[in-house]
Amino acid sequence: MSGSVKSYAAVDLGASSGRVMVGRVGPDSLELTEAHRFVNRPVRLPEGLRWDILSLYGGVLDGLRAAGQVDSVGIDSWAVDYGLLDGDGRLLGNPVHYRDSRTEGVAEKVWATVPAPELYAATGLQYAPFNTLYQLVADRLTGAERLLLVPDLLTYWLTGEQGTELTNASTTQLIDPRTRGWSYDIAQRLGIDLELFAPLRQPGDPAGLLRPEVLEETGLAGPVPVTAVGSHDTASAVAAVPASGERFAYICTGTWSLAGLELDAPVLTEESRAANFTNELGLDGTVRYLRNIMGLWLLQECVRAWGDPDLGELLREAAEAPALRSVVDASDPVFLPPGRMPERIAEACRASGQPVPVSRGEITRCILDSLALAHRRAVEEAQRLADHPVDVVHVVGGGTRNALLCQLTADACGLPVVAGPTEAAALGNVLVQARAHGLVGDLAGGRELLTRTQPLTRYEPRGDPGRWSEAQARLVRI
Repeated sequence: MSGSVKSYAAVDLGASSGRVMVGRVGPDSLELTEAHRFVNRPVRLPEGLRWDILSLYGGVLDGLRAAGQVDSVGIDSWAVDYGLLDGDGRLLGNPVHYRDSRTEGVAEKVWATVPAPELYAATGLQYAPFNTLYQLVADRLTGAERLLLVPDLLTYWLTGEQGTELTNASTTQLIDPRTRGWSYDIAQRLGIDLELFAPLRQPGDPAGLLRPEVLEETGLAGPVPVTAVGSHDTASAVAAVPASGERFAYICTGTWSLAGLELDAPVLTEESRAANFTNELGLDGTVRYLRNIMGLWLLQECVRAWGDPDLGELLREAAEAPALRSVVDASDPVFLPPGRMPERIAEACRASGQPVPVSRGEITRCILDSLALAHRRAVEEAQRLADHPVDVVHVVGGGTRNALLCQLTADACGLPVVAGPTEAAALGNVLVQARAHGLVGDLAGGRELLTRTQPLTRYEPRGDPGRWSEAQARLVRI
């Protein structure tokens, strides 16, 4: 293994912003800095909601220019969405946004051909109306010769090479999580041509070299390789969970909370489907067995409604508010749309016969208690459904900055919580590149390096666990 320090550009694209981070990696060092951040602003056109993919690509180029000379580039992004190319490799239109209305009612049409239990048993994916499979059934695909998921599309523009990275492909509902290959039977029955997809790539595979035109625009000296990473941002984030051994749960926190386990094999039971757990693919043959939870979106919307008050002051007021006085189901679809969040939380408490939170501190405490309770449910149910006990919960992502939520999650789960790193997706992206170039060993070796180099905070459970059981019983009665 080389003793030198190398630099890797991690392009990390979220639904509202993108950034290019630079990771500098040596055998005993891992440092991450932000080179460039840019807005990801979807556009509503007469035909529907679209991603401004050209603006995103421009942001990537600006970020690579700001990053300076690097040894490799990797791209991760949100899942399920794609661009369509014609036979000459030209983009046919801006990719459709997963929140576009075109998939309304499509799932029922799909289930008429492949019943939902059968679809889950074949693909292991939770129901979400925007899964790629439903988008493809709704899409006319006129003139399309190639389909590239968003990070693969940007990689193609950078390199001229086409591929389909596996962790993101596993969110399409067209991958068999047992074989880690395409589910040809499901695709055939639904009339989906899998020849639209470029060949599958694994994280760590070479994805081409930056084209001469890209080198000229960014000022980089070639050759600069692009490396396939865990291109679904959650796959990269889970790769950066600083765990040792197998007995851990993880919660990737931010606007959403993704709570679950890392397994060697999928859980495809009907009970798992009913509990809405998903089986997505991770690094080195692993399965990301998790549930989507409406995360800090609840608090973000309240903060926006309140005119962006100081978050630190809000959390101090919440810490002083009575614990578990009122809780709501953080996964209730009623909270999905934006607007009037404080009022909707109050209405939910009133409708369930609980005390109505009035002050900002009380509402914030209700949200954080409710999220911790949702984390507890997901971690407990994942252990039971997968028959996989855990000793610790790792919290990564933006929610690690919220010490009160981390402590409440430890209290609710009755398990220690290790919080950090905050920039998990970018770090996972960097680690896969570093491993592909010989600076890091296996997945366990990368996690051990994270443990030694990144700031982590441990929260021990405290208080009476029976209070959380009582609060959970309140929600069940609702």
